[in-house]
Amino acid sequence: MAENKEKLFDKFPPVSTEEWRAKVETDLKGADFQKKLVWRTNEGFNVQPMYRAEDIKDLKTTDSLPGEYPYIRGTRTDNDWAIRQEIAVAECKEANAKAKEILNKGVNSLGFKLKKNVIADGFIGELLDGINLADVEINFSCCPSCALDVTKALVAYIKANNATDTFHGSIDFNPFKRLLKHGIDFPQDIKSLAAEIVKAVADVKNLRVIAVDSDMLSNAGAYIYQELGYALTWGNEWMSMLTDAGIDADEAARRIKFNMGVSSNYFMEIAKFRAARMLWAQIVKQYEPKCDCACKMNVHATTSEFNQTIYDAYVNLLRSQTESMSAAIAGVDSITVTPFDKQYKTPDEFSERLARNQQLLLKEESHLNRIVDPAGGSYYVETLTVSIANEAWKLFLAVEEDGGFYNQLKAGAVQKAINESCDKRHSDVARRKESLLGTNQFPNFNEMAADKIETECCCKGKCGCASDDGGIAVEALRGTRAATDFEALRLETERSGKRPRVFMLTIGNLAMRIARSQFSSNFFACAGYEIIDNLGFDTVQQGIDAAVEKKADIVVLCSSDDEYATLAPEAFKALDGRAEFVVAGNPACTDDLIAAGITQFIHVRSNVLETLKAFNAKLLK
Repeated sequence: MAENKEKLFDKFPPVSTEEWRAKVETDLKGADFQKKLVWRTNEGFNVQPMYRAEDIKDLKTTDSLPGEYPYIRGTRTDNDWAIRQEIAVAECKEANAKAKEILNKGVNSLGFKLKKNVIADGFIGELLDGINLADVEINFSCCPSCALDVTKALVAYIKANNATDTFHGSIDFNPFKRLLKHGIDFPQDIKSLAAEIVKAVADVKNLRVIAVDSDMLSNAGAYIYQELGYALTWGNEWMSMLTDAGIDADEAARRIKFNMGVSSNYFMEIAKFRAARMLWAQIVKQYEPKCDCACKMNVHATTSEFNQTIYDAYVNLLRSQTESMSAAIAGVDSITVTPFDKQYKTPDEFSERLARNQQLLLKEESHLNRIVDPAGGSYYVETLTVSIANEAWKLFLAVEEDGGFYNQLKAGAVQKAINESCDKRHSDVARRKESLLGTNQFPNFNEMAADKIETECCCKGKCGCASDDGGIAVEALRGTRAATDFEALRLETERSGKRPRVFMLTIGNLAMRIARSQFSSNFFACAGYEIIDNLGFDTVQQGIDAAVEKKADIVVLCSSDDEYATLAPEAFKALDGRAEFVVAGNPACTDDLIAAGITQFIHVRSNVLETLKAFNAKLLK
């Protein structure tokens, strides 16, 4: 029997984009294609509902392999990223014991957060005692004024242990932190101090000591293109400073480490990291390094705190899982998963274990460490990569034209732009244009959280407070999490000792009353109110009587738009002011209902937060 080599797809004629578009428009039955299916991103570009090979035929992003300049497909030929866990160091021996414990639980990268009081003679030896410097990546963050002392102590320890060629790690020298967090400039000469730190590590080739901490921007509410654009101009500021101070371009670039955030926008974050490597390589190339390898971007990714929530906190695990997947697929060098309970307590052994295991699952179960740039060639991801790169590059050029990153920080322009984005995102959360599962969408109706809150920022999440040595010189990042407004609202309800009851008066059209009672239940549960749902009533009076019997504080009429014209005035009159009366929907007869004295409506265009604040003001007196 002859072998059949006929290919299956040869049986099907090619289908053009125009034909696909015509079919989609037919299925839309008259609905506008652009309005219905095209998504306008916060990054300033449109995303189409479908992409084809022709969309990437002119793109250069697929012209290189992993490990090849401009490194869009990765800086390595493997994808074995480091799993990092952060350790707050209050006492060196305790931190050392914890480090050795977690190194036996899957971690191979340590992030020591040093308090100023622990930096003393011999502290590095105490902290790293018994840790194999060749096998574990070691990272330090500290006060920028302490960075040189930490650097010298670490280099001396590395040399004493003959690990200058095998050591991998970083020291987070970030003197711009004060301007970002407090609006106050760093008091020392940044350029000369940075150059001195770089010179101090000359003998340790894989120790990066100059930080670009754009995760600060991400956690303060920056959009993806903003984080990337500002990260690039931040890195360029360092390249300019260091080369002006006499450091050659190769050495300067090899000492810079990017610490970036990663949000839950799955594909956009994959594209962001790919675009970041490509653009950074081109920036460094302009400084004419001797080797293209100096153009490699070293990136550590930390899952977001901006979208973490106190209520329904286990949902934070879902968010951080997709975030760490984005970072892993994008080929970052190391990842920290933020423990799910960080916003209301010091993470404990349980939450830290879950955070570690989230990355272990990606390696040991999903094998993401075995495939380099799996998103490469995807019509969608390649298009997103170029689109994000274009928007970030526009921002990069604008900042450079206005004097560069440091000058823009001192003018407060960077902080102002991020704060405006944060305000916009809070507004979108308030209107549910941006969803936070468990907070402004589908909340856990009966959850109480006040008693589990053990830690709280002194300024209740606002990180623009002044430091100890003076007032605010320029605007600082506010950095409030997206959920803080809803959490404050719900905690107000919880702490008031009174939990308002919301009664669903469901009547009329079956499909509409069910849909609107579900919508209304989720709406009012965002404030922590008690929800009393019902299967339906035969008459308005029957529903009102049941609501009064249940001692309802709010009665929500749930029916169809056509029936509201008669049912709403009847229900409003029968209730006679014994509870707040709300109509679920925005019917055509709204003006007539307002004329009848009905003033409260909830629907998809409502500002959920402001509406619930108004109810709290009425009901929690």
